[in-house]
Amino acid sequence: MAKLYFRYGAMNSGKSTGLLQAAFNYEERGQLVLLAKPEIDTKGADQIESRLGVSRTVDFLIGPADDARAAVHAAAGGRDIACLLVDEAQFLTPAQVDDLLRIAVLDDIPVIAYGIRTDFRTEAFPGSARLLELAHSLEELKTICRCGRKAIFNARLVDGRFVFDGDQVAIDAGLHGEVTYESMCAACYLRESGGRLDGR
Repeated sequence: MAKLYFRYGAMNSGKSTGLLQAAFNYEERGQLVLLAKPEIDTKGADQIESRLGVSRTVDFLIGPADDARAAVHAAAGGRDIACLLVDEAQFLTPAQVDDLLRIAVLDDIPVIAYGIRTDFRTEAFPGSARLLELAHSLEELKTICRCGRKAIFNARLVDGRFVFDGDQVAIDAGLHGEVTYESMCAACYLRESGGRLDGR
């Protein structure tokens, strides 16, 4: 039986780089992989992009109402798939994460999902929460804060200023300015938020 893996970390912890490396490793051995990401992740359109400058087009996008298992079967077209690699898995719905488990267990296709656990308010993304509940294997990918400690949170900046309220998902420049993110340790996050956690 194949397994569902969740590899998570704060932003800039090398998740997309790891996914692209995993794809390369499978394909170097002549095995077929499928790459997917939620279509809500508009950064790079249909591309998975690493900060190191490597990118690749996904085999399919997963829409908010899509059946992920059906999408995999359609993309596979009857071919044997060695692994399904999913980027930005935090944006999946809980039902789609359930589909990932079915793909691994019922279809015997290993699934490796990459994503972040929490948003800029330290609240779990629904997809990540479900992955933490269901995955056979959890692996934390680490990165560092500006102070050198391990980063665990993702702070949002709008036009260079930290914000702690707003919609859970904001990927590109929005109505109120340019949106960027910074990976932070708990101490630096609390310093910037004035002690606020979870939007409070």
